[in-house]
Amino acid sequence: MKNSIQANVVLDAKGFACPMPVVKTKKAMNSLNQGQVIEVLATDKGSKADLKAWAESTGHQYIGTIEEGDVLRHYLRKLSDSESLERKHPLTISNEELAQKIEQNTACIVLDVREAAEYVFGHIPHAISIPLGQLEERMHELNTNDEIFVVCRTGSRSDLAAQKLAEKGFSRVINVVPGMSQWSGETKGM
Repeated sequence: MKNSIQANVVLDAKGFACPMPVVKTKKAMNSLNQGQVIEVLATDKGSKADLKAWAESTGHQYIGTIEEGDVLRHYLRKLSDSESLERKHPLTISNEELAQKIEQNTACIVLDVREAAEYVFGHIPHAISIPLGQLEERMHELNTNDEIFVVCRTGSRSDLAAQKLAEKGFSRVINVVPGMSQWSGETKGM
């Protein structure tokens, strides 16, 4: 099946974890002409949801992913510059500000959109785990009126998740930046 898909550029992002497959794809996408297709080779299982969400947020087309053993072959198409304006969720909070809210027992929901394995190894106590790739089908588990603080490893996936939630009517969604990679507050996990 792979041979039937023609890509203009092949990007090797194997062995890299979030956010690097997206970072490398974004950089490579800048050198493509409008309408060209990039094939991104990755081994990070979370890269499927990450690249799909990134493509949606930037206006590029996520074509699909083929799994071959441990390698994921992602296909994306560059759209015109006028269509590819990257959006950012406007509401953010720092790790320190979130830690203060939690310490003060402020009523808030922490939504962790990292992959399940990342969550198991360390997460903010009482955080709800809904990986980004499952967010669409699990949004019903959240209340649209709650104040929801979205966290991931670096603030990228959580930005995409916050945008998705806001588009679906969640009015009090805040992206936590820079996320778990620099979280110094209490954690639970292995």
